[in-house]
Amino acid sequence: MSQSLLDRIGVSGYNKPKRTPKHPKKSHVVVAKEGDRVETIRFGQQGVSGSPARGGESESARKRRKSFKARHAKNIAKGKMSAAYWANKVKW
Repeated sequence: MSQSLLDRIGVSGYNKPKRTPKHPKKSHVVVAKEGDRVETIRFGQQGVSGSPARGGESESARKRRKSFKARHAKNIAKGKMSAAYWANKVKW
């Protein structure tokens, strides 16, 4: 059953996020697995880039990333089964 879920979603394995450019609202998908629990999680706003850390980045980009992490800190802390965790890891 779980292999067919991975095939249907189109990801290479559990906890391996993938871009979804044709999805109307969400930019990424991941099949998250923690213990025996497996969930499909869609995350990230379509068409909006995050702000990954780069050397020599602007002050506004640094503040933007810091604000995202502060605003979503509670949800990021929930772990692999939250969309905020994956958005933080992949986009920010």
